[in-house]
Amino acid sequence: MADPLAGAPAGAPKAPDGPPARPRPLGEHRRWPGSFADRLTTPLPGMRAFARLAREGAFRPGPDGLRGIPDLPYAPAPLPAAAPGTVSVTWAGHASWVLRTGGLTVLTDPVWSRRILGTPSRMTPVGVRWEELPPVDAVVISHNHYDHLDAPTIKRLPRRTACFVPAGLARWFRRRGFTRVTELDWWESAELGGVRFEFVPAHHWSKRSLIDTCRSLWGGWILTDTQSRAPRKLYFAGDTGYGHWFGEIGRRHPGIDLALLPIGAYAPRWWLSDVHADPEEAVRACLDLGARRMAPMHWATFVLSAEPVMEPLHRARTAWARAGLPREHLWDLPIGGSRTLGEELPGP
Repeated sequence: MADPLAGAPAGAPKAPDGPPARPRPLGEHRRWPGSFADRLTTPLPGMRAFARLAREGAFRPGPDGLRGIPDLPYAPAPLPAAAPGTVSVTWAGHASWVLRTGGLTVLTDPVWSRRILGTPSRMTPVGVRWEELPPVDAVVISHNHYDHLDAPTIKRLPRRTACFVPAGLARWFRRRGFTRVTELDWWESAELGGVRFEFVPAHHWSKRSLIDTCRSLWGGWILTDTQSRAPRKLYFAGDTGYGHWFGEIGRRHPGIDLALLPIGAYAPRWWLSDVHADPEEAVRACLDLGARRMAPMHWATFVLSAEPVMEPLHRARTAWARAGLPREHLWDLPIGGSRTLGEELPGP
């Protein structure tokens, strides 16, 4: 297994020094390489690893681990008002958030389906009913795995919705009739309505069929409200293991106000450590980023791995306390819960 603190993969573009590059035009058509496998932090598992996983049968929690399902936090409530100069976040479940920033409503990795390919049905309902969403201005996608790119949900969006996607993924959206699709490489950005969307690296991979492994990129997003008196920065990590990219993102984007970080789908560790952070690593990533606050995600929704269903939250809270971080800066929301950053100047 590769050292998670090792340097960037050979094919990865370095984070640029100096002022940010000029934003890319919205909706431009671009050419990309046939594969992004040179961006992998570690090699993908081979047949020997798959054989071990099948032999150990460590795909799902045992009966004791599933007993926590009734305790999963679920408390849907009306979306908060989107006052000028504020940023609100609402956790719909898994990696799906309703973000309201800079006057825009943005969905991240929207999955409103009851189940996704290869998994049992949701353990908890979606935290926001689709009918209760305000008009959606934009969608950001981290990568093309089925629990992050859900075709039935995407089809519910107006075809004029602005879609910000990884390099190599625009064609998937355009085939479905979307007309405002912007695909970006790592460290590139585009702007919509005074909000800058920058695509940043992650320790992960992509695959949606038997023949498209790593043919599109994967990553996270920095959303910056550029027009408010006190501009806010949100980091949506998507799906990622722990590694050197967090420090690089923090260096390039000082003063991140809130990091939405995955804490679940991490067991067995020998199988998932390269691509899914565990709760302690998520807290460490928050520190590497220099983010002021952290909101856990990627747990409590789908059974994707073998850890007990309530364990991610307990371990995240313990790791946060051990790091000596203010309890009020851990936004461990229930599904359907919201928090708002006010228009006061950024600060701890």
